[in-house]
Amino acid sequence: MKLPYSLFLFAGLSFAGNVERWGVFEAALQGPSAGNPYLDVRFGAHFRLAHRVVDADGFYDGSGTYRVRFMPDETGEWTYSTFSNVDALNGKAGAFTAVAPSPGNHGPVGVRHVSHFGYADGTPYVPIGTTCYAWTHQGDRLEEQTLLTLRTAPFNKMRMCVFPKSYTYNANEPVFYPFDRDANGKNDLTRFNPLFFQHLEKRIRDLQALGIEADLILFHPYDRWGYASMPAEANDRYLCYTIARLAAYRNVWWSLANEWDLVKTKTLADWDRFFRIVQESDPYGHLRSIHHSKVMYDHSKPWVTHVSIQGSDLEESRNYVAQYKKPVIYDECKYEGNIPKRWGSISAQELVRRFWLGTVNGTYVGHGETYLDPNDILWWSKGGVLHGESSKRIAFLRKLLEAAPAEGLDNLSTYYLGAGQEGRYYLFYFDANQPAEYEFSLSPKASYHADIIDPWEMTITPVAGIFTGKFTLKLPGKPYLAVRFEKAREGTSE
Repeated sequence: MKLPYSLFLFAGLSFAGNVERWGVFEAALQGPSAGNPYLDVRFGAHFRLAHRVVDADGFYDGSGTYRVRFMPDETGEWTYSTFSNVDALNGKAGAFTAVAPSPGNHGPVGVRHVSHFGYADGTPYVPIGTTCYAWTHQGDRLEEQTLLTLRTAPFNKMRMCVFPKSYTYNANEPVFYPFDRDANGKNDLTRFNPLFFQHLEKRIRDLQALGIEADLILFHPYDRWGYASMPAEANDRYLCYTIARLAAYRNVWWSLANEWDLVKTKTLADWDRFFRIVQESDPYGHLRSIHHSKVMYDHSKPWVTHVSIQGSDLEESRNYVAQYKKPVIYDECKYEGNIPKRWGSISAQELVRRFWLGTVNGTYVGHGETYLDPNDILWWSKGGVLHGESSKRIAFLRKLLEAAPAEGLDNLSTYYLGAGQEGRYYLFYFDANQPAEYEFSLSPKASYHADIIDPWEMTITPVAGIFTGKFTLKLPGKPYLAVRFEKAREGTSE
């Protein structure tokens, strides 16, 4: 009798069962705990599907346990074999079956259509992000409250630091530290703290369950523990360890830094090296960016997948798309709030305006909130609950964008603050202007339905009639309105 292919393939292997496509397969082995396993032991695995081989680095997880994780990007019968400089961890073989993804699992996000994004399965992805820099360092009670808030918030991306943060309104100690510490608080930069990373992984999985991408900030300058001034070998080792642990999660993005130019202990050559380490160590090619304060990194470098901007020059955002030919996200355009800082005291109306300006310029904008709190629990850093008025308007915009053409909205530079897909879809924004009527010039090869959109009141008012070519449309004569034109189906008269 001829054996089934799968039984023949798995003869002599440890079969681990089924893992969904873009899920996480994990193999755990017992090995040495003496000495310093973080320095002394090299461990990983070769994963094979037919003639294809993908290598993934493993990591030490404490208590003599070594793990290697893998995200299968194709369905089928995968096998693996481990490699190590330790006999107990070397040459161990196994197999698993990658099956179809479950509903809601669309795979990792990547760049699509030059300046936009999409999931690996082809589903469009419109980044509507927020920032909670230090939310995973606040303890379970506040962290669970943050997750509860996110369940009904419009955000599908979270900017968050791996390291804890020390800054205004951020004076508390983290629950876990990334490295072993002695009684005086001195870091042993050669020994990671598995509890720290296990907790971070849990929160990444929590975000994944909510459909939220974790935009992980790997370095930042706001530090009192010594993480911003680690020597080169510690920086490189930290990057490799973090990627080995986290890269198999499909919702991970890598942000090399928050305000890289303020980390004075590192040179431009260091940042280039960090990018190369991340690019070469990540088997899955997750998105990579870097965020600045005043000095922009050269985003044209090949290891940068998209442009992360701090700034409020939304009218100029189209120029970044033209310059870099990559997606542009204004991850920080200042925050809705009332703290006595210029960057944290814009109104909800102004933040919504900036979202719309970014949209009609063919880019994306991120949210943040900084309202004073007696316990210093500001969403921008610690999470908790939202107090502002912008998030519901951002949710309204997200629905509009997700109903727009799947290719994304490109800036239509020949039009006044307009974006869309030529001949099919147009979205205009009138910002502070309030014309009582306006002459539009659309493609004469199609006819269009028109809607007047109020981004603040969150209303969509259809305009009677069908429009084509050049025409004048009467408007409400108030600022901060949008007009949408969608191609009418053939035979439509109204």
